[in-house]
Amino acid sequence: MREFTYTIQDADGIHARPAGLLVKEAGKYQSSITLCCGEKTGDAKRIFSVMALGVKCGQTLRVTAEGADEETAAVSLEQFFKENL
Repeated sequence: MREFTYTIQDADGIHARPAGLLVKEAGKYQSSITLCCGEKTGDAKRIFSVMALGVKCGQTLRVTAEGADEETAAVSLEQFFKENL
């Protein structure tokens, strides 16, 4: 299992456009990818799950990748967050 945290910088938080891009990026990997924000947890491969988290600017997410390609997935997603959120 690989895990990292990221504090959202986008003024709008995770809204529809970046959520869609995140789901697309997460879908490239076999590993299960989970997002945790406070008490809420969501599957990064499901748009409604990501949107239901309601992540706002300044909130910190814990991203967990678990599976065959977890190392690659975690590195790639961390870079995605830095570039898009």
